[in-house]
Amino acid sequence: MDTLKAEKRSMETKAKRLRREGYVTGNVFGHDIEGSIPVKIAKNDAENILKKKKKGSQIILDVEGTQYDVLIKEVDFDTLKRQPIEMDFQALVKGEKVHSVAEVVLVNHEKVAGGVVEQKLEEIAYKALPEALVETVEVDLSGLKPGDVVKVKDLAIAADKDVVLATDPDAVVVTVTVPHNAPIPEAEDADEEAAEK
Repeated sequence: MDTLKAEKRSMETKAKRLRREGYVTGNVFGHDIEGSIPVKIAKNDAENILKKKKKGSQIILDVEGTQYDVLIKEVDFDTLKRQPIEMDFQALVKGEKVHSVAEVVLVNHEKVAGGVVEQKLEEIAYKALPEALVETVEVDLSGLKPGDVVKVKDLAIAADKDVVLATDPDAVVVTVTVPHNAPIPEAEDADEEAAEK
């Protein structure tokens, strides 16, 4: 499992100052932690882990030698620079279900039969034990055609008996629509010609 190093931070030092000094600020919270542990992470380390992991991913957080099995609970970005500024982590407890999200990943775009794919959901919320956490849900677009709709209940995560969905099973994940510049079928052309005569 990927490990991210962090240091405890003093609440006397403002988060803004730490960010100027090249840190991402954050907190670790959980059932066995009293209150929360304020932490700071070197910005490069945070950016490197976020290239592979997202909100809802499980990692090891090493806080000055103490290792926590955590879930990346929230990530806040500087909208202009697209850099992380805040990361919150939930320490996982064996046998205790946790709320998380799985990222929706679309595959086989090139195999869609002549329609425009529109992704309606970026992530699916659910609850599961630490050992049953799901980071990504793949949606196979092979063979989809205009008019097709994929709902949460159609995905593998909905059939996973270890997962309790929080997102509505009837929520639409993907739709395939007819392209706006689609050619008019020939039959209609013939009808129009007949009408003109």
